[in-house]
Amino acid sequence: MNRVRILLVLLVALGTGGGLAYGTYNYLQNVPVKTVTIPTQPVVVASADLALGSELGADDLAVIEWPVGSVPDEVFSDPAELVGRGLIAPVIRHEPILPGKLSPKGAGAGLPPIIPPGRRAVSVRVNEVIGVAGYVLPGTHVDVVATASPSSRSEDMTSKVVLSNVEVLAAGTRLEQDLEDGKPMQVTVVTLLVTPEQSERLALASTEGKIQLALRNPLDEGTPETPGVRPGALLGFAPAPKPAPAPRAVPAAAPPPPPPPPTVEVIRGDKREHARVG
Repeated sequence: MNRVRILLVLLVALGTGGGLAYGTYNYLQNVPVKTVTIPTQPVVVASADLALGSELGADDLAVIEWPVGSVPDEVFSDPAELVGRGLIAPVIRHEPILPGKLSPKGAGAGLPPIIPPGRRAVSVRVNEVIGVAGYVLPGTHVDVVATASPSSRSEDMTSKVVLSNVEVLAAGTRLEQDLEDGKPMQVTVVTLLVTPEQSERLALASTEGKIQLALRNPLDEGTPETPGVRPGALLGFAPAPKPAPAPRAVPAAAPPPPPPPPTVEVIRGDKREHARVG
C-alpha cells in the first residue's frame, strides 16, 4: 500500500513539474523580442595587410558599417577617394584608412612619398656581414662605422662612428621583411634616411673607405661620442707619443744701469761746477 502511495505522489509531482515547464516554455516563446538599432556609418578599411609604400587599389579596400559613436576622425566613406594613393605607413586588415597614413594626392606610391621634408634617402651597397646578416630591415636604426685613412700610411687607418641612430628606410627592393615566414631577407642595398649634412658624410665614408652598419636597440636613442681606434691601439702596442719640443731659451734681460751718484752744484765767481757727494 505504501509503495502505491509513493508511486502516486511521484506521478503527480512529475505531471505538475512537466506542466509548469511546458507553460514556461510557451510563455518565453511568445514574449516579444526587443531589438536595439545602433546607428552606423560606412567606413573604408583595408581588406588585407598592406605594406609601407603600397599603392591602394580597389581590391585593397572594403567598406564596413561602423558604430557612429566610435568612428575615428577624418575617415573615408568612398573607396574611390583612395584608389591610386600611396601608403606612408603600414596598415593591417580591417584598419580604417586615415589621412595621416596616406601620401599627398599626386605624390604617387613607393619610396619618394615616404621621405619627410628636409630629409634625404641615401642607398649604400652592403653584403651579408655589413647588413648584419639580413637583420637590417625597414624601421630599424643603425650606426654607420667608417674605416679609412686620412693619409696613405696604414698606421693612420682609423675606424670611427660617423653617423649615429640613423633610420633604415628600405632594404633591397622590398620595403619590409618576408611576409611568408617572417624571416630576415638578405639584401644588397640598404637605404638610410639622413639629413643633407649626413648624406655628405655617408658619401665620403663609402667612397674613401669602408663602412659597417651596427644595429641598435630601438629603445636606445643615445649618441655616444667615440674617439675612433687605430691599428696600434687595437692591438695594444700603440707607439709612444712623441715628446713635446723643448721650449726655446729666452735670453735674460740686461740689468738696468746703476743710478748716477748724487752731486751738488758749486758756484765760484762766474764758474759753475758739479761736485760729487760722498
